[in-house]
Amino acid sequence: MYQWRKFEFFEEKLAGKCSIPEDVTGRVTCCSSGRGKIVVGCDDGTVSLLDRGLKFNYGFQAHSSSVFFLQQLKQRNFLVTVGEDEQISPQLSSMCLKVFDLDKMQPEGSSMLSPECVQILRIFTNQYPEAKITSFLVMEEAPPILLIAIGLDNGCIYGIKGDIARERIKRFKLQVDNHSDKSQSSITGMGFRVDGQATQLFAVTPTSVSLFSLQTEPYSGHTLDQIGCNANAVAMSDRLELIIGRDEAIYFYEVDGRGPCWAFEGEKKFIGWFRGYLLCVIADQRSGKNTFNIYDLKNRLIAHSLVIKEVSQMLCEWGNILLIMADKSALCIGEKDMESKLDMLFKKNLYTVAINLVQSQQADAAATAEVLRKYGDHLYSKQEYDEAMAQYINTIGHLEPSFVIQKFLDAQRIYNLTNYLEKLHEKGLASKDHTTLLLNCYTKLKDVEKLNVFIKSEDGVGEHKFDVETAIRVCRAANYHEHAMYVAKKAGRHEWYLKILLEDLGSYEEALQYISSLEPSQAGVTVKEYGKILIAHKPNETIEILLRLCTEEGEPHKRGTSNESYPSMLPSPVDFLNVFIHHPESLMDFLEKYTNKVKDSPAQVEIHNTLLELYLSDDLNFPSISLVNIDDNNNFRGERPPVAAVMPTAKSNGKLSADHINLNKEKDHQKRLQKGLQLLKTAWPSNVEHPLYDVDLAIILCEMNAFKEGLLHLYEKMKLYKEVMACYMQAHDHEGLIACCKKLGDSGKGGDPTLWADVLKYFGELGEDCSKEVKDVLTYIERDDILPPIIVLQTLSKNPCLTLSVIKDYIARKLEQESKLIEEDRRAIDKYQEETLAMRKEIQDLRTNARIFQLSKCTACTFTLDLPAVHFMCMHSFHLRCLGDNEKECPECAPEYRSVLEMKRSLEQNSKDHDQFFHQVKNSKDGFSVIAEYFGKGIISKTSSVATGTVGPGNTSSSSGF
Repeated sequence: MYQWRKFEFFEEKLAGKCSIPEDVTGRVTCCSSGRGKIVVGCDDGTVSLLDRGLKFNYGFQAHSSSVFFLQQLKQRNFLVTVGEDEQISPQLSSMCLKVFDLDKMQPEGSSMLSPECVQILRIFTNQYPEAKITSFLVMEEAPPILLIAIGLDNGCIYGIKGDIARERIKRFKLQVDNHSDKSQSSITGMGFRVDGQATQLFAVTPTSVSLFSLQTEPYSGHTLDQIGCNANAVAMSDRLELIIGRDEAIYFYEVDGRGPCWAFEGEKKFIGWFRGYLLCVIADQRSGKNTFNIYDLKNRLIAHSLVIKEVSQMLCEWGNILLIMADKSALCIGEKDMESKLDMLFKKNLYTVAINLVQSQQADAAATAEVLRKYGDHLYSKQEYDEAMAQYINTIGHLEPSFVIQKFLDAQRIYNLTNYLEKLHEKGLASKDHTTLLLNCYTKLKDVEKLNVFIKSEDGVGEHKFDVETAIRVCRAANYHEHAMYVAKKAGRHEWYLKILLEDLGSYEEALQYISSLEPSQAGVTVKEYGKILIAHKPNETIEILLRLCTEEGEPHKRGTSNESYPSMLPSPVDFLNVFIHHPESLMDFLEKYTNKVKDSPAQVEIHNTLLELYLSDDLNFPSISLVNIDDNNNFRGERPPVAAVMPTAKSNGKLSADHINLNKEKDHQKRLQKGLQLLKTAWPSNVEHPLYDVDLAIILCEMNAFKEGLLHLYEKMKLYKEVMACYMQAHDHEGLIACCKKLGDSGKGGDPTLWADVLKYFGELGEDCSKEVKDVLTYIERDDILPPIIVLQTLSKNPCLTLSVIKDYIARKLEQESKLIEEDRRAIDKYQEETLAMRKEIQDLRTNARIFQLSKCTACTFTLDLPAVHFMCMHSFHLRCLGDNEKECPECAPEYRSVLEMKRSLEQNSKDHDQFFHQVKNSKDGFSVIAEYFGKGIISKTSSVATGTVGPGNTSSSSGF
C-alpha cells in the first residue's frame, strides 16, 4: 500500500489561517455540521454556531455542566444535544437529552438570544440504568419521527424512537456485548443503514462488529466479525457500508459480513468519508507524528497527504474537509477542480491515471474523450499506432473523425484506419465520406472477407450502419457488382439494383424477373426509370409487365386492397409513354393490347389521341423524336435505326430491294390508316355527344397527314357539312361531291338543303365544262325550290364553258310555274277588289241613308217584338229584357267581332316581336314572301303619327305604328 502514488488533488483553503473563534471559550468536546453551519459543543455547556470561514454566529448555554455529544438534523433545523446538567435529586441522573429548534429564538438574560428548547429527556431511568455514554447517533425518519441510538460502555445501546418534541416516544434496549471488561465491551461507534423499508443498525466495540434489524420487535441482532476498533475510527460510506479502522488495516462491512480490506498500517485516530474518498488520520508510532491521508480507493492512489498536529474533531461542510486541532486551530482542505488535477497528470504523462480519474468521478463524456484524445496523441507521437488507435476509438462520438483519419492517412496506417472506420460505422456515426473511405480501404487491401462482413452482417432489413447509396456507388466503381446488388436489394433501392443489372451486367432477363417480383407501386416506378433500356432489348416482355401493372391481371393481393377499390389504384398507360419515345411500334402494340383488355379506362381520351398519332403518321416517327439521339452514322444510339438509315443500304442492293421495302412500308401505312379510321368511328358512337378523343387534335392529324377519309368522317360527325363539301371540291371529285350532297342536303333526313347552292356556286366558278353535274344539281334545286331562277342564272353565268342549253329546260319549267302563280294571284286580287267595293258601298250607305228595321220578332227569344225594344245596325232586334245588362252590342254578332279584334291585337303585338319576324325570314325558302305577307296584313305599312306629324281631315291613313 505504501507504493500507492501520491498526488496533490486537494489544497488548503482560507490560506491555511483559520481557527475556532475566541468567542468559543471552553474546550471543544464535540461538533456537528449541516445546513450550512458548524455546531461546536464545549466542556462548559455552551454550544456555538459558526458560519462559513469559521466565523462566530452566536452561542448559547445548552447544558449547565458539559456537552458530550450533539448532532444537527438535516431535514429540520433542530439540534439534539447530550450533556450534563445540575442534579436535581440523588435518584435522577444529571445526564439529559435536549432538542433545540434553531428557527425559534427566545431572549436569554439581558441581551442574548438562544434557540427554544422544545424537549428535555432524561436518558437514564429505573429501567435503563445509568452508564457512561461512549457514542451517540440520530437518524431522521419521516418528520417529526427521530430514531436515537445511545451507546454505553457496558455494551448496551439505549434507543429512543418517536416524536421527541411532543414526548411521544418509545424506548428500547439492545445488548451488543456482555464482556466483563468494560474497555472491551463499550460501544465505540454506530451507523444506521436504511434499505427500503428496513432500518438496520451497525454497532462496533473494540472486539466485535454487530448488526441489528430494527424493522420488527423484538429487535434482533447478530455478530458480523470478532474484531472491532476504538472510538472515532468508525464511519459510513455513501454506499451504506460500515468502515472501521484498526492498526493493521481498514475494513469495510456490509449486511452479510466483512467486505474489502485495505492494509493501511498505523493507529487510526479518525476515520471519515468524503465524496468517494476515504479520510484517515494515522499516528506514526515511531515518529510520533500524525498524518492526514485522503485515499482514492477506486484508482488506488493517495489524493492528498499532510503531516498535522493532534486532531480533536473531523467533519465535512461547505464542500470541504475541516480538521479541528486540540489547540483550537483548524485546517480547511478542499478538492481541486478536475482541470487542475488533469493538468497535473498530463505534465507527468500519467494518462492512464487521468483516464481512471475522470471515469471514476463520473465526468461527462466530452471530458473523458478529451483525456483519451490526449493520451492517443501521446502514443501517436511515440509511434505506438495500435495503442493510439485504441484510444481514438474510445473517443468516437465526441472527437471529430477527420482529426483521426488525417493522422492515419499521413502515416499510411491503412489497417488502423480500417479498424477506426469500422468502429465508426458500428456506432452509426459514419458519414457518406467515411463509408466511401472504408470501402476503398477494403478494395485497396482486396480484403473480400471483411467486405462481405461489412456488407452482409446487418441484422434487420433496412437497418444499415452506413450510407447505402455511397456503398453501392463505391462497390460499382471497384467492380464489386455482387456486393453492390446485395446492398441495393436489402435496402430496397430497386433503382440501383436495376441500374447495375442493366448498365453494368446487361442482365435484361434477370432485371425483368426482379421487376415482376416487386410490389406494383415499386415496379411502376422502376419501369418508368429503366423502361427505355428494357424496351430496346426486350420489348415483348416489357410490354407484358406493363400490361400486368395497368390491368387487373397484376395480382390484386399484392396491392393490399379489396376488389372494389382495386381498379382505381391501377396506373395509367399514359404514365409510361416516355418509355417508348424511340420505339413507336412497341408503343402502338402496348396501347392496342391495353385497349382490347380495358374498355373503360379513365385515360381513354389520352390513349386514343396517342394511337391516332401513331396510326396516321407517315413513317411511324413523331416529329418530336425523329431527331433525338442520332449519331454521325444517322443511327439511334443504342436503339433501332430509323427507316431513313436503312434506305441507303437497300438501294445499294438494287432497285428491286428498294421497291420491295417501299411496298412493305406502303402496305403498313395503309393498314395503320384503316386502323385509324376504325378508331375514329368506334370511339365516337352515334349515341354519344362527345367522342373519346380530342376532336381538334384528330382534325389536325388528318390534315397534316392528308387523311381524307378520316377528315370527312370527323366533319360529318361534327355536322360541318360545308367543310365536307370543301374537301370534295379541293379534290375535284365531282361525283363524290354530288353523292355527298344528296346525302347531307336532304332536308327530310335532317340535312342542309343550302349545300346545293354552294355546289352550284362551285360549278359556276369552276371554269370547265360540267354540264352533266349542273343538270343534276338543278334537279335538286328545283325540287326543293332552294334558289330563285335569277340567282341560278347569275351563278352559272360566271362559267364560260356552260351553254344556255344546260338550263333551258329548267328556265322553261320555272317560267311556266311562275305564270301559273301570277294568274292565280290576279284572280285573288280581283276577288278582293270586288269585296272591298261592296264593303265601301255598305259603309257609305250606313253613313248617309236611314235604316229601316222591319223585324217583328225578337232574335233571341223569337217572340213578338214589343216595347221596350233595342235595334242594332246589323239588322238584329231584341227585347230589352233579353239583352240583360249588355245593351251596347249585338249578342249574335259580338263573337265574330271579338275574333276580329283579337286578330288585330295579335297582329299589332307581333309587329313588335322583331326576333320572330327575322326568324321567319331566315328559315323560309322565299324570304320575300314573308315580307309581302307582313305588308299584306298591314303591319309594316302602318306608320307612326309621331313620325309623320298630325293627320289631316282628308288623310285616310291609320295612326298606329309598326
